[in-house]
Amino acid sequence: MRLRRFRCWPWLLLLLLLQGCAYNSVLIAYPSQLAETKKALNSAEPKATINKLADGISSRDGLLYAEEAGRVAQIAGDFTASKDFYQAAVNDYEKYDAQAQISLSDVGAKGSSLLVNDNVIPYRGPGYERILVHQYQALNYLFSGDTAGALVEVRRSNELQQLEQQRYEASSKTVQQMENGTVSAEMARLSQASGNLTSSFLSAYSYYVTGLLHELLGEANDAFIDYRKAAQLAPENPYIQQDLVRLAKALQMPQYDEFRQRWGEAQHPAANQGKVVFIVEQGFVPYKDSFGVPFTINGNWQTISLPTYRGNYLSPSGDTINGLGTPLVTAPVVNIGALAMTALKEQLPWLLARQVARVYAKSELARQAEGRNGQTVGSVLMQIFNVVTEQADRRSWLTLPAAAQIAHSYVNAGTYQINLLHGTTEIQVQRGKTTLVWVIDTGNVTRFYTRLI
Repeated sequence: MRLRRFRCWPWLLLLLLLQGCAYNSVLIAYPSQLAETKKALNSAEPKATINKLADGISSRDGLLYAEEAGRVAQIAGDFTASKDFYQAAVNDYEKYDAQAQISLSDVGAKGSSLLVNDNVIPYRGPGYERILVHQYQALNYLFSGDTAGALVEVRRSNELQQLEQQRYEASSKTVQQMENGTVSAEMARLSQASGNLTSSFLSAYSYYVTGLLHELLGEANDAFIDYRKAAQLAPENPYIQQDLVRLAKALQMPQYDEFRQRWGEAQHPAANQGKVVFIVEQGFVPYKDSFGVPFTINGNWQTISLPTYRGNYLSPSGDTINGLGTPLVTAPVVNIGALAMTALKEQLPWLLARQVARVYAKSELARQAEGRNGQTVGSVLMQIFNVVTEQADRRSWLTLPAAAQIAHSYVNAGTYQINLLHGTTEIQVQRGKTTLVWVIDTGNVTRFYTRLI
């Protein structure tokens, strides 16, 4: 009887490992899987791996693959394909929201995570990713000429920032203290390295883009509200300040005198001028690393592996835009690396709780494997299995930019040759209109997309 039970262990381990093969990130870290895609985006063939990403949309990590595919298509300028991919991600988020009860498949996934690792659990992006899906979808619609669709996405982005605030406030009351010194120290380090952001889901970038689209599409009051929220999150950005002073004067807001005294007189175009607005995105958001917390239970070594970020992610300095006559210097509006770091810090209490449950589950399996008569072979196999499968969940949306900056200026109507970062482009400026220039720099390649509104 003991021999039969012992022989079952290799098959049990094999079964668990085969189950893990259905989830790409169970044994292979997600950043390694995306390396080829990021390399392609920094080349002349940005969509080289998009079919591979699209194939992953049918998997349990379909939401993440849809986000990645949507961003890849967007960087390549295929806004139609990007809309479809982002809509698949939106559908997945909404399906998750609508689940009144946990499905049997989710129960199985979470149960398996107690024996394998968190990568078995279907991916559900943090709040900042979900908000960015709608922000980028709004830009897809705008650059495709669908202003009505852009407004729908703008409003959804605003709603989600409010909802994420409510969710965070509710969840933070549940887990408030960390009892593990190593994890507490890591949380403190993440906080310092991210610039001590207070929230991962309230972004000046999102509010600025929604405010800009509101204004461009004729909704000045809504634009003023969003610009004001953006100014609260990025108080040093001069371009947001200028927008607030200008709109406060145009709308005869009571805050006009206050804003004028703080930031100067409102700027207005001359008779023959149009406005040029730059949104500049650079690099790639950092990927997650991992750190381990080893300890023993009943004499057996166990290791908790948790995700983290290395390095500091503070706002970069501005870049100079040449070609408009007077050089124009961009100003930071968001550091997405810092948002990602803050989101992980917010999640660590939950991750630790789940990891502790996993350690005890694995310990119990190892104890049962040892048997009543001191049989140690099964226990050794279990410890080997634990070492192989104990992988931190390093999944995140990796084709996002590291940071974004903005700039705007009034210039005379005409044609301009713009030089910025690693590229040049020609833009048209018309009297009384706005030329929106979206710049995406992936390291060695700078792409420009323009829209005259």
